[in-house]
Amino acid sequence: MSGRPEGRRRGRRWQVVASGLILAALAAVAGWPVFVRPQVDPLRNADAIVVLGGTPYERFDLGLDLARARRAPELLIAASTGLDDPRMDRYCRTPYPFRVTCFEPRPWTTRGEAQEIRRQAAARGWRHIIVVTFTPHISRARYIVDRCFDGELTMVASPGRTDPMFWTWMYLRQSAGYLKAFTESGC
Repeated sequence: MSGRPEGRRRGRRWQVVASGLILAALAAVAGWPVFVRPQVDPLRNADAIVVLGGTPYERFDLGLDLARARRAPELLIAASTGLDDPRMDRYCRTPYPFRVTCFEPRPWTTRGEAQEIRRQAAARGWRHIIVVTFTPHISRARYIVDRCFDGELTMVASPGRTDPMFWTWMYLRQSAGYLKAFTESGC
């Protein structure tokens, strides 16, 4: 008789494990077009290039490359690692033949970056911006920036990591960020 309840518990454990695996597979499939293969836009000239903050720094290099290629006369950089980060000096304190403005987002979130984009766009008359961020952030950034910027967005993905641990973390991180964004109203 003692083997019967243990067998039921083992059966329930397998049901829980199987359910968890099915949910994880569904989340991976549902997240694929949002995080792994988001909509990026054909690149064309704009009023400004905006690089959203974070690490790795490759996204800042891509923003500089786009400005050097004259995709826009202005480059706005969210120095979310801090303006006192010595690695940011290369982007924020080096003279370039185009205008570079660096700022620390307040609040220190994508929403804070979008609010600064709105302020800069209003002050400078931007109607079209190129937004550079990393691939898993493209869709969420588009959603948030679009709530603050009335003009046209061209979303561009910078190179990034591709290892499984990174993608697992990004699915969790970006999903949580979406949940937060959905609960906030306005810009």
